[in-house]
Amino acid sequence: MKVFSSKLALVSSFCLVFIYAAAAQSQSLQTIQAPLPPGLETVEFFSPAVNRMMKFDIVFPADYWESEKRYSVLYLLHGYMQNYTVWARNLPGAFYSRNLDNLILVLPDGGNSWFVNFAQNEVGQTNNWEDHIIEDVIGYVDKNFRTEARREGRAISGLSMGGFGAFALGLRHPEMFVSIGSTSGALSYARSSGSAIALGLVPQAQNRERSLEDEARLAEADLFISGIINIDNFSTQDERTPRGTAFVTEDQAKAYDPFEIIYSVPKSQMPHIYIDSGTEDGLISDAREMAQLLMINDVPFDFMQSSGRHNSEYWRRSIGHMMAIQYEVMQRALGNRP
Repeated sequence: MKVFSSKLALVSSFCLVFIYAAAAQSQSLQTIQAPLPPGLETVEFFSPAVNRMMKFDIVFPADYWESEKRYSVLYLLHGYMQNYTVWARNLPGAFYSRNLDNLILVLPDGGNSWFVNFAQNEVGQTNNWEDHIIEDVIGYVDKNFRTEARREGRAISGLSMGGFGAFALGLRHPEMFVSIGSTSGALSYARSSGSAIALGLVPQAQNRERSLEDEARLAEADLFISGIINIDNFSTQDERTPRGTAFVTEDQAKAYDPFEIIYSVPKSQMPHIYIDSGTEDGLISDAREMAQLLMINDVPFDFMQSSGRHNSEYWRRSIGHMMAIQYEVMQRALGNRP
């Protein structure tokens, strides 16, 4: 185990304060490294599921190292093109976690994998990203830290791609999580993939026209961010995009589709469900459809929609609400509420 202290001069790829300094004839973009939040550590460990060294951020309660208590754990999954640093170092996950105080916050990394086990792998890669979270990250955390290592003390949620991942993994493993949550979740990812497969369509790479200047700036940003992520052969966006195919058949996609697999979970085993989205976010249709499905089938859930888009401004507001509700669900399940 390697634990990198929060006192180290690490910064998040999304935790940058940009300032413009006037130059003689032009302006140049400069970065200032922001301090890490209190209680945050970075853990490096070997994950057999993906056959590589990986990292996750973890935020401990203020009294963790002085107490002998066990703590409930919330696993927060990042979005597409994000990484394990986003929730605590740019978004205020660490702030709300420390305010709740009696909670360990774990922030795994799944690259651009959608947190699924790939049906096909290429160039010798192993891309079992569901197993990476369910077996390797959770197994490591429960073995090495004082957690409530049972369903009642464990919740999972995420944003965008991570919202899909939290729902897919939580519903595929309802015995492990007492609560699942999604903020701005891309909940229809697997269903859309399955529909494309049924039509014989092959997903095409997005071709966005960019100027040479934009390409250079993106390459520079990718290089800078890769130094922060600092996972061997898994730091740039190219490295973080798995080589292979997530779903080859429609059935494989359906096996991860929250709109399908929710029917396979007995109501007695259904985890608490939380959903939110911004009203100006195109993905709100996924959230509303899921809410409608749950209402029709008399499944309890929490739903919130408020003004906002698919961006960090919205997530800075939504994360506190989502974490507080999931924390209370865990505390009640653990018998810590009247």
